[in-house]
Amino acid sequence: MEPLNLLQWPAMATTLIAAWLVASTSARRRKHGFYWFSASNGLWAVWGLYAGAYALVLMQLGLFALNVRGMVKAARTASSGAAGVPPDGSPDASPLLRRQDR
Repeated sequence: MEPLNLLQWPAMATTLIAAWLVASTSARRRKHGFYWFSASNGLWAVWGLYAGAYALVLMQLGLFALNVRGMVKAARTASSGAAGVPPDGSPDASPLLRRQDR
């Protein structure tokens, strides 16, 4: 097996570690997850170029952009002191999570 073909394995492991980290309740771990996802995007993009999987490369660029967007939004929320409060000010803005009394 060619060395670049083996790149998919650390890319997969990096993606799983990143997903575990961003699911954490710790802001520090979520931030580390962003960096792990960024590394994962890079690894997958390199492998995708090698394998001729250009749709995968474009997807990794899109996912990286979404990761950056999420980090910017998280930083803005943290700096405004409104962490955990939805934009409408309600304790829980998700209709799926709200308890409906009848």
